[in-house]
Amino acid sequence: MVELGDLRGRRVLDVGCGTGRLLAALVADAHAKAWGIDESPDMVAVARETLPPGVGVRQGTAERLPFRDAWFDRVTMSLVLHLVDPPRALAEARRVVPEDGRIVIGTFHPDHFETYWLQPYFPSIKTVDAARFPSPDEMERELVAAGFPRVEMRRLTAEGELTREEALARIHGRHISTFDLLGAEELAEGTARAERELPQRVVTRLDRLVVAGRAG
Repeated sequence: MVELGDLRGRRVLDVGCGTGRLLAALVADAHAKAWGIDESPDMVAVARETLPPGVGVRQGTAERLPFRDAWFDRVTMSLVLHLVDPPRALAEARRVVPEDGRIVIGTFHPDHFETYWLQPYFPSIKTVDAARFPSPDEMERELVAAGFPRVEMRRLTAEGELTREEALARIHGRHISTFDLLGAEELAEGTARAERELPQRVVTRLDRLVVAGRAG
C-alpha cells in the first residue's frame, strides 16, 4: 500500500481506520502524517488511546468526510470498501485529495474465497463473501467514475500457520464479520465439525489485492 499509494511522508487519511493498526504502521514505517476516521465510537476510542501523539482520529462516515477539499495527499481504505457505499465513499475520497492525489485500497483477491481455511467447515462463506467484496473490474470502474482514472493493482499472497487452539479460538470468537451473515444451523454444524476435524497445525493462505487510483 505504501509503494502503490506513494504514502511515504504524505498527509494520509485512513478511512474506516478501526482501532488504528494501519495508522500506526503508516506513522512508524512510512513516516506519514496520518489521520483516521471511523463510524464506530468504540473503535475511535481505542484508536485514540493506543495511537502515538499527533495522530488525529475522528468519528464519521466514508460517505461524508468532515474535512475540507484537498486537505490530504492520499486516502487509504483497508478491508473497508465492501462495508460502505462505494460511489459515494470514493467520490468523497477524491474530494479530499488534490489534482495529483491518490487512493490506495486493500481488499481480498477473488481467489481468496476459494482457499480460505474456514471454507471446508462453513461452505457459505465463499458465496457470501464473493458477493460482498467488489471484484477487480468493479473497483476499477468505480475508481474511474470517482475521478481516479489511472488504476494499478497488485496481488499479494501470504501463507502461515495457526495452532489448533488458535484456530478454534477464532471460530468460537466469530473473528470475521461474515459469521454474522451465516445461518445458525451452519454455524453450529461447522463449529462442531472443526472441533472434531481440525489438525494440530492449520495452514492458512491470504490472497490480498492492493488497488491504487491516481487522480492526475
